[in-house]
Amino acid sequence: MSFALASFPTFTAGMVLSMSLIMAIGPQNAHVLRMGLQRQHVGLTVAVCMLSDMVLIGIGVLGLSQLGGLSDKLMGALVGAGALFLTVYGWKAFHRFLHPQVLNLDPATAEASPPTSSRRQAVLAALAFSWLNPHAWLDTAVLIGTASLAYGASANVFGMGAATGSVVWFAALGLAAFWLGRRLNSLHLWRALDGAVALMMWGTAAFLLKSLF
Repeated sequence: MSFALASFPTFTAGMVLSMSLIMAIGPQNAHVLRMGLQRQHVGLTVAVCMLSDMVLIGIGVLGLSQLGGLSDKLMGALVGAGALFLTVYGWKAFHRFLHPQVLNLDPATAEASPPTSSRRQAVLAALAFSWLNPHAWLDTAVLIGTASLAYGASANVFGMGAATGSVVWFAALGLAAFWLGRRLNSLHLWRALDGAVALMMWGTAAFLLKSLF
């Protein structure tokens, strides 16, 4: 019980970072939204995105955590680079907060699966948006993996929190798109979302920098 309580802040930190990264408007989220609005294979698409993110997070946390035994300079450089990336991403989210815009979810003009897409096509599309998207690799394998270094022996707990954040986000996004329809795609929503993303990213960057001293 005491171990669980002690691990909760680390788990929560991983969850918050993961959700703040995934919340940023990108091709993966846009694809889930479009599938939800079109009510096509929503559950399957969400499941593939969840599993893909969990694997990428595992690659980052389990792989980069092995670097913790190397020199303090290398670890400091990795953590510093992660903080820099988060700061830049936070600025981009803040810029979107200042200049909000809705997503183009019109099937006639947006990239989306065809109305008669099969389950196989839905899986392949979700895999492509997850694995062929360099931002997904940067967010999960690189940024989350680097951030886990600041937690030392608790890196795995941080990673589990990050994976949970991914599951929660994609489940909520898929359900919201399916049930709320086009009302979800509003300037007010995306502006509030990007504002929250910017604050969470900058807060995490500050924590990473603090861990170096």
